[in-house]
Amino acid sequence: MSLYWSEVAKSLTPYVPGEQPKLANLVKLNTNENPYGPSPKALAAIRRASDDDLRLYPDPDGSTLKAAIAAGFGDIEPTQIFVGNGSDEVLAHVFLALLKHERPILFPDITYSFYPVYCGLYGIDYQTVPLTGSFEIRPDDYLRANGGIIFPNPNAPTGRALPLAGIQRIVAGNPDSVVVIDEAYVDFGAESAISLVNSHPNLLVVHTLSKSRSLAGLRVGYAVGDATLIEALTRVKDSFNSYPLDRLALAGACAAIEDHEWFERNRQAVIRTRARLSGDLASIGFEVLPSAANFVFVRHPRCAAADVSRELRERSIIVRHFRLPRIEQFLRITIGTDEQCDLLLAALREILPE
Repeated sequence: MSLYWSEVAKSLTPYVPGEQPKLANLVKLNTNENPYGPSPKALAAIRRASDDDLRLYPDPDGSTLKAAIAAGFGDIEPTQIFVGNGSDEVLAHVFLALLKHERPILFPDITYSFYPVYCGLYGIDYQTVPLTGSFEIRPDDYLRANGGIIFPNPNAPTGRALPLAGIQRIVAGNPDSVVVIDEAYVDFGAESAISLVNSHPNLLVVHTLSKSRSLAGLRVGYAVGDATLIEALTRVKDSFNSYPLDRLALAGACAAIEDHEWFERNRQAVIRTRARLSGDLASIGFEVLPSAANFVFVRHPRCAAADVSRELRERSIIVRHFRLPRIEQFLRITIGTDEQCDLLLAALREILPE
């Protein structure tokens, strides 16, 4: 630990991102990246934006991207949208601008592991709310005093989705707190809470282009909510980095948002493969949680998750294993192409006992 570190740096327990290994013939099913490439229109837009104008700063407001996002939802105005450098940056600003209060915030005990990291960074108290025995969010558990509420829907790493009625119950039951729904995976089978934004000024919904738009490498995220919530995020952003999205990201993101045909074809392909993989995993003895995401969360009654993960790695297949209470025997498996999933299943049949 360096003599020059601040007390904040010394106290942090940073988020550990999914491994990006460099293995030959790798089947990479550990970081929930989309197995299919981005919209060709997005790639063309990025190439067109690679010109002499890169000497100029990008639009600090991202107004063109906000307009494209708003048009996609119909009843949302650009003033209700905030854009940032990936949904992780958007969430970081959310924690500082909207969730730092005297009372502790609430989120599930099994959820996106960046949430407690943000709390540590910004000095935010929090309480975890246990999922049910079947790893579901129970809305009534969130109807108590709090400084804010945040959870993914579908939840990560479980993949389970809370119906829109459950979200509405939480939002309506907490009129004095901001409720943040992190919808990184919503396009693969859940119902978006953006439809509730205009009737609930305390609701903020966060999206990313990393998953269903296949743009994890471009780093684009956004939030939708009441204009007063967006103003708070903008105040934090402009006190940190006025230009979070570069010209290439803005161009590619706009084109991806507008390519509805590619988006629908892409997400439906992932959904179909998820259904097939879930059935195949169940047929060889895995318990598979119902998933509305681009991954499945599974465990085998006779095989330790750590052992299965290690054996898969020896075959150049990478999945995610969380050594955490309640889920240490689960593996999170990203939905790959049909060919990648076939390789996974063949390897598992070799690994599992008769």
